Amino acid sequence: MPSHEGAALPQRHILCMKWGTKYGPDYVNRLYAMVHRHLSGEFNFVCLTDDPKGIRSEVQCFPIPPLDLALAPGQADRAWKKLTTFEENLYGLRGQALFIDLDVVIVGSLDAFFEYPGEFLIIHDYARPWRRRRITGNSSVYRFEIGAHPDVLAYFRENMDAVQAKYRNEQTYLSAFMHRKGTLAYWPPEWCPSFKYHGIPAWPTNYWREPFVPEGARIMVFHGECNPPDALAGRRNRRFRFIRPARWITQFWNA
Repeated sequence: MPSHEGAALPQRHILCMKWGTKYGPDYVNRLYAMVHRHLSGEFNFVCLTDDPKGIRSEVQCFPIPPLDLALAPGQADRAWKKLTTFEENLYGLRGQALFIDLDVVIVGSLDAFFEYPGEFLIIHDYARPWRRRRITGNSSVYRFEIGAHPDVLAYFRENMDAVQAKYRNEQTYLSAFMHRKGTLAYWPPEWCPSFKYHGIPAWPTNYWREPFVPEGARIMVFHGECNPPDALAGRRNRRFRFIRPARWITQFWNA
């Protein structure tokens, strides 16, 4: 991986990744603006992408490192590309990196995400009755030292078919690998709540109460069938799952 002069400073990096057409440059630009409002001090904002067009100039854009992932026709992507953030030499970047997915809304200070102790931090995947004992993390938000875990990516590249057969997606594999290394740790659960599980009033009050930001939230995670613009419009994209418009999003999700 080539290095780029001047890329090493500052030592705090926000990483995101954009590929394909699901998310446009406006998602990157909004994420940058939210980080700028909620992270004190200097930081470097990096987007790994296959198309930098339309991304604001404050964002440092680099190509997504090659993964040589062969997908069968119709096979889901499963976000395996995110594992390339663990390149040993990621464009000469050095320091702590906080990876944040594009489809989130930042609602509180991010400072503690760089202060919380641990070698590798990730969201503990949201507890459902059938998941309570799972170690799997949700990789919408994770922190690591750049270049410190190249074995995560190297093992995947060397055992790509076996890993994909055993693990459903990148975050399942990543969590299991870090758990075996003894480095897996989780953010405090209130920091990164799920909009789907924690921000929608319980039935039947969802018909008259608006979605809300849970107490203690810093990053609202939109996973599954509902993204921020859907929630803002009161769409869940699934039958029999009514929500009112989440008007609080207009306060935070803007560039």
